[in-house]
Amino acid sequence: MVASDIGIDLGTANVLVYIKGKGVVLREPSVVAFDKDSNKIKAIGEDARLMLGRTPGNIVAVRPLRQGVVSDYTVTEKMLRYFIQKAVGKSRFRKKPRISVCVPSEATEVEKRAVEEATYEAGAREVAIIEEPVAAAIGAGIDISKPCGNMIVDIGGGTTDVAVISLGGTVVSTSIKIAGDNFDDAIVRYMRITHNLLIGERTAEDIKINIGSAYKRPEVVTMDVRGRNLITGLPKTIEISSDETLEALSVVTSEIVEAVHSVLEQTPPELAADISDRGIVLTGGGSLLYGLEELIYEKTGINTMTAEDPMTAVAVGTGMYVEFLSNAGSRSSED
Repeated sequence: MVASDIGIDLGTANVLVYIKGKGVVLREPSVVAFDKDSNKIKAIGEDARLMLGRTPGNIVAVRPLRQGVVSDYTVTEKMLRYFIQKAVGKSRFRKKPRISVCVPSEATEVEKRAVEEATYEAGAREVAIIEEPVAAAIGAGIDISKPCGNMIVDIGGGTTDVAVISLGGTVVSTSIKIAGDNFDDAIVRYMRITHNLLIGERTAEDIKINIGSAYKRPEVVTMDVRGRNLITGLPKTIEISSDETLEALSVVTSEIVEAVHSVLEQTPPELAADISDRGIVLTGGGSLLYGLEELIYEKTGINTMTAEDPMTAVAVGTGMYVEFLSNAGSRSSED
């Protein structure tokens, strides 16, 4: 086993690190907390996430990636270095690893270059950039080398990538800047407008995970939500239901369905027939929202299923792409 082959799912919400032969060895939030006064990093990953919305004025918790691309280059490079060292171990890190990193399907050349350079700065020997839907398809166990159409909908934290893949490449794709973070934002907005209650990002995420719905549930579920009453300014707890989250999320989920629809419209007829037979595969953390499969099936008439482990599919696929590259390299050297 070559311990220096690494695949990184560089997500807006989470960073996952895959090591060849070991699988996914690290999954942490892509959050960095630093001191504004001294410009020193205080915490990275889970430790920094716990500080979101709870820091004194001089300490800021930020996400250096926005909508799947680098928004703060220096902080991204430090975060990458930290995660790579944590995953590989400092002793092994002396031998520079070969790293494959995924980016959204419609990332510009400038955005790809920023990711590539940040990864080199973090200590990579070689860097391969792979498009997210291709990585997601590999990670979901789809053989992308065959000449038949497979449709992947990868719903991450910052972007949703929809792609039709055949013969190892993307035939039709779109990337929209609407995903898991927008689910959270929609819940925050709904709570403010409907209940005059101000809640934070983490509370919105808890609501999404526990009772969030893209399709009506057979039985309504509820949960207590704590926040600040915007009228009195005092803390308040209210009970909200899954039907309310369905209403709150309807605009965002319909935009994802619209993206699926537009890609299907542009798909060549033979590949569209394959997709009709094989179905649509959902990956990414956002695909875990209750009822997304049912909603897409209702709107497209195509059977829709979620990958076995949607959270790690992109990271696993990115890592397996590294293995694919090394196998291709060894074959070409034999020739």
